[in-house]
Amino acid sequence: MSDFAEERDAELRAFTERLLRFDTTGGAEAPAQRWVRDRLDELGFETYEWTADAEALAGHQSFPDDPDAIPVEDRPSVGGVLELGDPEAGPTLVLNGHVDVVPAARESWSSDPFEPVWRGSDGDERLVARGAADMKTGLATCVFVAKHLGETATDLDGRVVVESVVGEEEGGIGAAAAAHSNPYPFERDAAIIAEPTELRPIVASEGSVMKRLCLTGRSAHAASRWEGVDVLPKFEAIRRAFADLEAERGESVTHPLYEDFPVPWPVVVGTVDAGSWASSVPAELTAEMRLGVAPGETVREVEAQFEERLASVVADDEWLVEHPPTFERFSVQFEPSEISPDEPVVRAVQRAMDAHGLGDAEPRGATYGADARHYIEAGVPAVMFGPGTVEQAHFPDEHIEWAEVLTAGDVLVAAAREFLR
Repeated sequence: MSDFAEERDAELRAFTERLLRFDTTGGAEAPAQRWVRDRLDELGFETYEWTADAEALAGHQSFPDDPDAIPVEDRPSVGGVLELGDPEAGPTLVLNGHVDVVPAARESWSSDPFEPVWRGSDGDERLVARGAADMKTGLATCVFVAKHLGETATDLDGRVVVESVVGEEEGGIGAAAAAHSNPYPFERDAAIIAEPTELRPIVASEGSVMKRLCLTGRSAHAASRWEGVDVLPKFEAIRRAFADLEAERGESVTHPLYEDFPVPWPVVVGTVDAGSWASSVPAELTAEMRLGVAPGETVREVEAQFEERLASVVADDEWLVEHPPTFERFSVQFEPSEISPDEPVVRAVQRAMDAHGLGDAEPRGATYGADARHYIEAGVPAVMFGPGTVEQAHFPDEHIEWAEVLTAGDVLVAAAREFLR
């Protein structure tokens, strides 16, 4: 058993279990964040707290233009700082995790999603709860990695910062505020975001743009449906055109870190709402969709491609020409992000992986967005590395393998030592 596992296993389990019991969906992070700050205080961290400014976020491309549409009230983010040796003589490394989780459909779970359950036996244990993989366990691991460094890294100078941020699932409310309005009286040199990456370094993250399509037809009685204009065939023509564009982009937009994905820049129509009565021709349709954006592209460029393809469908349909659909942004947008694999923080993670025999340490890309982009945009190189898999994120009976958590702790300790040396 490693030093980290031997010395931190029990307290990491207890911390993680308690954190998982907080229901932090729907902007309800405050009780959990108060508890996290209290625990950081008890563990010897110097703590900081910040709440995002909705006016400032409204000026950022990831968020709605209307400040009232950005929920920030009573949503504190928390940072804990440990100083090593002479803190001014060394770099500052941020270990970041988000405390918010997505809702859990309790009827799809075999247990209460906010009452953590251990399954399996020694050496093969897994922890089941909402947020176990995405990403309260990763956040908890960051806390004890920093504490372990504070107690053992007597030969290092610099700082380790642990951040527990809010609203990642809503565009990165807490991380955007931290990245662009530094809450600390010092600069940050790099960050490791402990997302569930299957213990692999992620250096590129896909972006996305959320769009809402609205179509108008003409209602009619089902008995004389030929008198109406059904919106469903109109929608199907648009959906097929977007699927064709997705396939074309998969061939024409290339990136070396995304060659193994069967669909590198996915388009997903997540919701469709049409019609008002079973025996009436549906005359209204609203569809909400997510369009993938490759690293190196901008949200606006991709948005324009889909708007152009929609216009071509409209031009071939007399009804749509006379009753043009609307196609507008909604919710939050995720710009893609990428850092060089040669960044010191990436190399530190790779060397730590090699030292612990993890094998394939080649940097990868992810088809999801994450808070790393805010730090990268602010000039702070950020790599994602953590225990668990994104395949468990947002999933019923979400779980994480505990042995992988302890391995992540070992690697993060070693990576921080490498970076701070």
